Amino acid sequence: MMNFLVKTLANAGALAVAIWLLDKITLTGDTGEAAVALIIVALIFGLVNVVVKPVVKILTFPLFILTLGLITLVVNALMLLLTSWVAEKLDVGFHVDGFWTAVFGGLIISVVSWALNVVLPDDD
Repeated sequence: MMNFLVKTLANAGALAVAIWLLDKITLTGDTGEAAVALIIVALIFGLVNVVVKPVVKILTFPLFILTLGLITLVVNALMLLLTSWVAEKLDVGFHVDGFWTAVFGGLIISVVSWALNVVLPDDD
């Protein structure tokens, strides 16, 4: 349970940094609504990464080898775009505008999430 909470908080922090740095990743609402929306988006993002990302990685394994792992940027961008799409369907005020924004957002989220997971406590 603690591990889930830490990962969700790391995702929320990483998403917040991407929203702050990139104009085309938006989170709408006043401060309270935005905070709740950010946690919901972090949960959606975590769910997408747990359920969908492994399937995509298996299906694109030859591309991982061929591109020496650079396809990871595309996969992360697609996961962020899928998160945006699900958030819009659930009427959460989160939107990623465009593929390249998703690529840069995915890169930012990966780096910040990694750094936060190093710093935040883990029950393992």
